[in-house]
Amino acid sequence: MNAQVAVNVTLRRPHPHEVEPLLALFEAEVRAGLMLPRTVESVLCCLESWLIAEAGGEVIGCVSLVRYSDALCEVRSLAVRPDFRGQGIASRLVRAALELAREQGYRRVLTLTRAPRLFTKLGFRLDVVTNFPEKVWKDCAPCPFKDACDEVALLYTLEEER
Repeated sequence: MNAQVAVNVTLRRPHPHEVEPLLALFEAEVRAGLMLPRTVESVLCCLESWLIAEAGGEVIGCVSLVRYSDALCEVRSLAVRPDFRGQGIASRLVRAALELAREQGYRRVLTLTRAPRLFTKLGFRLDVVTNFPEKVWKDCAPCPFKDACDEVALLYTLEEER
């Protein structure tokens, strides 16, 4: 597969008809057990908390925010189409998600990831998931990978920037 150069990438909220292409971005990772599956319905119900990267009229990346409390949300479902990776699109998506979190009044943004370097370069700091019981009870307890979780918890604090 030839690498494509994303010359003109737009970040925006997705439209309902773009949910299936959005989910296709991380379908291979879901099959490999690297990401949890999302359903069309679960995305549609909170479409305002998703962002996509678009190039040439195609969805090439996505990220979402998940609310845990008035103060805490999580950056989740970050994916970039393989032929567009390595061009800073994931970083742009995370920065845009942080801005969306700031606009929505959150003070802290959590992520659980196997790519901690990306997030630490953007200002996230290492933490432990047990410091976030709202995440543990909502998502980790029922997770099929809970006994073999290899994700790293990181936290970004927005209130320090004010």
